Amino acid sequence: MVVVDGDGGFTRWLQDRPQPRRRGFTPPAPSRRTLRFAFYGRVSTADRQDPAASRQWQREVATQTAAATGNIVRDFFDIGCSRNVPWADRPQARALLHALTDPNRDFDAIIVGESDRAFSGTQLQQILPTLQHHGVALWLPELEGPLNPHNTIHQALVLMLGHDARREVLRARHRTLTAMRVLAREGRLLGGRPPYGYRLVDAGPHPNPVHGQWGRRLNRLDLDPATAGHARWIFAQRLAGLSAATIADMLTQRSIPCPSAANPDRNRHRRGIAWSTRAVDAILSNPRYTGRQVYGRSSSVHDETSADAPTTGRPATRRAVARDQWVVSNTLAHPPLISEATFVAVQQISSLARPADGQPRSYLLRGLVICGICERRPESEWVHGRAAYRCRHGQPRKRPAESALPFYAREDTLLAAAANELHARTGGGQTLWSPALVAEHLRSQNFTLRCTRERVQLLGEISKQLTLAIPGIGYDSFGEVIQEQAKTFRKGDVHFSRQKESLAE
Repeated sequence: MVVVDGDGGFTRWLQDRPQPRRRGFTPPAPSRRTLRFAFYGRVSTADRQDPAASRQWQREVATQTAAATGNIVRDFFDIGCSRNVPWADRPQARALLHALTDPNRDFDAIIVGESDRAFSGTQLQQILPTLQHHGVALWLPELEGPLNPHNTIHQALVLMLGHDARREVLRARHRTLTAMRVLAREGRLLGGRPPYGYRLVDAGPHPNPVHGQWGRRLNRLDLDPATAGHARWIFAQRLAGLSAATIADMLTQRSIPCPSAANPDRNRHRRGIAWSTRAVDAILSNPRYTGRQVYGRSSSVHDETSADAPTTGRPATRRAVARDQWVVSNTLAHPPLISEATFVAVQQISSLARPADGQPRSYLLRGLVICGICERRPESEWVHGRAAYRCRHGQPRKRPAESALPFYAREDTLLAAAANELHARTGGGQTLWSPALVAEHLRSQNFTLRCTRERVQLLGEISKQLTLAIPGIGYDSFGEVIQEQAKTFRKGDVHFSRQKESLAE
C-alpha cells in the first residue's frame, strides 16, 4: 500500500497495529527498534530488466524481514553486475565492504533481499570473515534473521544457496546455447554484426506470436552492393597466392573502406583508418561467406563449469572450437558470396615459407636464444646454407637511426661457444659433444643464450660434477670443428662471458 503522508498523522495511524483492549489491562509499549540495516541488492542487466522494479521488490523483502527488529538506513544496489562477479569487483558491494571499516558507520547489520542475487558459489563464505572481524551481522530472508556461522544448519543452508545460485546460471546458459544450436541448424540469424560484404534486411515477423504482437521482426543477411565485390576480390587475390598482409596493403592503398569504416555505427570503438592483416584473415576464414549459417566457432570457458573451480567471478576465456564441432545450417541461409569449393581451396593455402630446394630447415637453438637489448626471441633464418638468428628489435620494416644495431649470429658459432663454456665449467679433460647433443643439453637444462653484437651470455646453473662424456663420441670427431668455429667467433668481435646466475635471477 502506497500512502502519501499528510497532516494529522494519518499515515502513522495506518501503520500502527491496534492492540485488543481488555478491561483493567494496559498494553505494554511497543519495543523500540534498535538495529540499523544496510540493504544490498543486485540486478544483472539494465536493458532486459527494470532496475527500479527489481530494487523495489528486493528492498520490500528485506524490509519485511527486518520489520520487527530495526529499519533500513542505507542502500547499496548494483546494476549490470553478474552474480559471478566477486563482491570486491562490484561497485556498490565494494563500497559496502569499505563502509565496514569505518568505526562511525551508520548501520549495525547487513540485509539482502534475495540470497541468490547477492551471492553465488562460495562468495558468502569468502566475506564472512570480514563481517565477523568488524562485528557486523548478515541477515538473510531465508533465515528470517541473522546468520550464525557456527550453526551447522546455517552452514548447510549457505552451501545450498550458493549451489542453487550457481546451478541457476548453468541451467540458463545450457538452455540458451541449446536453443541457439537448434536455430542455427535451421538457418536462423542469431544476431551480431553482419560479415563484411553483407547487410541486414527484413525477414518478416517474429515466429513467436507474443514477440510478433510486440512488433519484433526477424533479420537475415543479404549481399551488400557496396562491399560484396571487395570481399570477393579478397578471396580471389588469396587464391592467386598473395598473403593477407599484401592484400591489406593493397586495399588501403586503393582507399577501400575497411570493415570498421564501412559500418561505423557498429564499430564506434574502432578508428577505421586502414585495413589490418587480422581483418583480412578474419574474412578469409569465415565460412558464412558460403551462404550457410555457422555457429559455435568459438566458445567461452567459464570457471564455474569446472567441478574443481574454487571461486567464481573470473573472466571467461574465449577458445577456438574444432571444425567438426561447429553447428552448420542444413541448407543455405543467405546468398553465398563464394562457392564452397573456393572457400576450401583458400583454407588449404599455407602462408608458411617453403625452401626453394624443398629440403626441411632445422634450427637446433630454436627458442633458446634471446636478444640482450629487447628481450625478444630472434628470427630464425637460413643464410648461405647455414642456420642463423637475427633480431630486429621489434622493427619489421625500416629500422630507426637511433636504435641499436640488430643482433645477428650463426648457429654453429653459438653452439661452439656454448660447448666450450660447458667444457670449461665442468673441468678439463671432458669429452666434447656434437652440435645436436649440445643443443639438446641446453634445452634439457633450461639454458638460455642472451646475445648482442658485442657479447653472448650463457644463462643457467650447472653442476661442476656433471660428466659431459657421451659413449661413442670422441673429442677428435668434433674438437677440431669447435676450435675452428671458436676462432671465427672471436674474429667477429663477439666475446663469450660466463654467467653462473640462473635466468630467473
